[in-house]
Amino acid sequence: MTLPSLAWMGVFFALPAVNLFLMAFHPVDTTGEAGKGWTLEAWSVFAQPGYAAAAWRTLWMSGATTLICVLLALPVAWRVRLADAAWRPWLLLIVVLPFWTSFLVRVFSWRSLLQSGGPVASLLSALGVIDEGTMLLYHPAAVLLVMVYTSLPLAVLPLYAAMEKLNFSEYEAARDLGAGQWRAFVHVVLPAVKKGIIAAALLVGIPCLGSYVVPEMVGGLDAEMLGSKIGQRLFSDRNLPQAAALACGLALAAVPLVWLTLRRGKEDSA
Repeated sequence: MTLPSLAWMGVFFALPAVNLFLMAFHPVDTTGEAGKGWTLEAWSVFAQPGYAAAAWRTLWMSGATTLICVLLALPVAWRVRLADAAWRPWLLLIVVLPFWTSFLVRVFSWRSLLQSGGPVASLLSALGVIDEGTMLLYHPAAVLLVMVYTSLPLAVLPLYAAMEKLNFSEYEAARDLGAGQWRAFVHVVLPAVKKGIIAAALLVGIPCLGSYVVPEMVGGLDAEMLGSKIGQRLFSDRNLPQAAALACGLALAAVPLVWLTLRRGKEDSA
């Protein structure tokens, strides 16, 4: 790592992270800011009712979103890789096209689609799948759907980049030796794009842990995640140390994932 990159990491990542971690050990003052002295009081927020459930919901919804995005992104990236070279930039443009609009607008669009009387609810009601007037919003499934929609391009891009570097002759050799498309994909392509799968999982999984906008706009009390709890402590209760403790909890939840990734990368490089 060069000195400029080290300085960049220190100023824009390490310094704010250390400051946040230290803030979680201060008492709250009368204005809601971090007061003087040191205490573990802010960390008691995890023992309050509803926080354990929100923490578990954050973990399983982030894991499910990551798994679904990677499973959906693999065939998408593979089809782009198999396409004619002249078409690949256009296909990738379609993948990243949602990024041309605001994240807030994309989430709000799904809210209008899923609301009672909206297009999706009306279609499912006409097909007899749900009763008329059924609310599709304010449910963990709605949050999961929108999180997958907003995160899917982040999984496609690193997988496509890994498949671009694939030695295609190995795949063709497997096909010439009688392997079917599925078998050749599983035994030749997947091992070769392992790093791309890990990168896709990190790009999707870590941001999902801190998801705030999606649960707030399409979820309800039964779909609250830790990001929502941080917002409540920060804006409603004005308790900055407790918000910092929750944020540190989210960061610590991502540490094992990052550590396993770095360890796997070193093993592959050895």
